[in-house]
Amino acid sequence: MLSVAEAQARILADLVPTGPELVPLADSWGRIAAADIAARLDNPPADVSAMDGYAVRAADCVPGGTLSLVGESPAGHPFPGRVGPGETVRIYTGSIVPDGADAILIQENAQEDGGTVTVTVPPGAGQHIRRRGQDFAVDQVVVPAGRALTARDIGLAAAANHAWVAVRRRPVVAILSTGDEIALPGDPIAPGGITNSNTPMLAALVRACGGVPVMLPSAQDTASDIARLAHGIETADLLLTAGGASVGRYDLVQQGLERIGLTVDFWKIAMRPGKPLMHGRIGRVPVLGLPGNPVAALVCGLIFALPAIRALAGHAERSLPEDLAFLGGDLPENDRRADYLRATLSRTPDGSLLATAFNRQDSAMLHTLARSQALILRPPHAPPARAGEPCRVVRLDTLAI
Repeated sequence: MLSVAEAQARILADLVPTGPELVPLADSWGRIAAADIAARLDNPPADVSAMDGYAVRAADCVPGGTLSLVGESPAGHPFPGRVGPGETVRIYTGSIVPDGADAILIQENAQEDGGTVTVTVPPGAGQHIRRRGQDFAVDQVVVPAGRALTARDIGLAAAANHAWVAVRRRPVVAILSTGDEIALPGDPIAPGGITNSNTPMLAALVRACGGVPVMLPSAQDTASDIARLAHGIETADLLLTAGGASVGRYDLVQQGLERIGLTVDFWKIAMRPGKPLMHGRIGRVPVLGLPGNPVAALVCGLIFALPAIRALAGHAERSLPEDLAFLGGDLPENDRRADYLRATLSRTPDGSLLATAFNRQDSAMLHTLARSQALILRPPHAPPARAGEPCRVVRLDTLAI
């Protein structure tokens, strides 16, 4: 069995990000920048006032001195002349500083009386002026390629005068669940049957990772039906299957996909839940075969499918971040498989993060998974651990998954 780290590396090794597409800036939230976004202008585009007040020559300002008010410079309507000796121009935040002025006398430090302004507290040279290009200069990269665009980035790109941006195309992920026993949610359930929770759950995971899910009909437990439903996936960027990847008599995903060209890289990993994980390719399309038990399907989806979809989408950050916590209860020694234990999170009186594993870790218990706020990571052959000892966790409560 492969280690989790080796399996992750082999899955990610030959994934190529999707190509670029142009989208309106307003629709780019969460998309991955396909190229550097560089400023098309200086910001500010000229020296502007940082405060409401008066544009002055600092050398003219002394306590109790007076200046002649010769005009104003409202935002969008620059003063057309020049500030000469002993003169001042009324100015507002964001307005262009007139030629000749080198400081802003803020209105709190001045008294205006008709056409005269009296200085109470003089400004220093350059005070309260935002210089041209102070925020960014023309041709400066403001958003680097590979960044997932936030509202802040979109505001920055707009200020840099971009109406459209190049982003990575969302990866198309085909999802195929297998099993004679599964029925669509809401459909009649035959004796011995269950509802198909994997397909909608994995579709939500794909969306959360920035992909576009394509939910294929559920396949029966025959190699021919699996091959029939998976045929034509060449337009997808990734195929996810759920179920049928183990060694049972009716686990026929590998056999069915081999009929349409599957080459298998590996199909067992040293992980709990999720030992029967398959990886391979059908032509150019990577294939990831997840376990059929829904908890194992989602946990393996988080550990393996999420980084793969992020890689296809061009994310610079691919794997889930890990945090340090402390155990809220004792844990037994571990065997040769890495454990991903569903857990709740709380805070100790000193503010430390406390992770407490559920007593039952059955890989079919979705209710426990939905209540989980973290996965406690236990390496292979880990010795017994006591409450209060440090541990590593993957935070689920901070993910939109």
